[in-house]
Amino acid sequence: MPVVPFVVSFIYETVQKLGGVQLNSKEALAFIKRHGVVLQSARGPVPSLAEAIAGGPIRGSWWGHPKGRSIYSATQAVCESPDILVCKLIDGKITYVHRRLWPALAKLASRFQPEQLAQVWDEHTKSGAHVSRNKPFPMWVPGEILREAEALSVSEAEKALAPFLPARPKP
Repeated sequence: MPVVPFVVSFIYETVQKLGGVQLNSKEALAFIKRHGVVLQSARGPVPSLAEAIAGGPIRGSWWGHPKGRSIYSATQAVCESPDILVCKLIDGKITYVHRRLWPALAKLASRFQPEQLAQVWDEHTKSGAHVSRNKPFPMWVPGEILREAEALSVSEAEKALAPFLPARPKP
């Protein structure tokens, strides 16, 4: 097991054993910045924002959890932040990626499926229904991020994304 995923896993498990962390919206953004990549609520190779707020694993939907309102508030703040990409990077689940990792994602975009890098969001229609929307990569990427990606070496990008980078394609 590579060192970075082990360290992330160790820290995450330790936090869970200690009863989790209490996160408000600002702290939720800091949590994502610190970890770089965070799942909204699913379990996977990176921390889950919902579980961090809840203080441990959630059975069923987080909507029914006693901290469901706090989770909802935090996810809304995260989704509105210009520093967070909301996509389905990890296992097709809602994933938050902090802006500091966007250049690495852009550099290694060919290693991901297009749907993994599309920016996603839900819109509420006048009738109250939710409609899922997406903006394909690289249409959501700011120009300065693309310039940073050009200057980034492949090995630097791989190091930044190591914990969840797909295997390198064979030549």
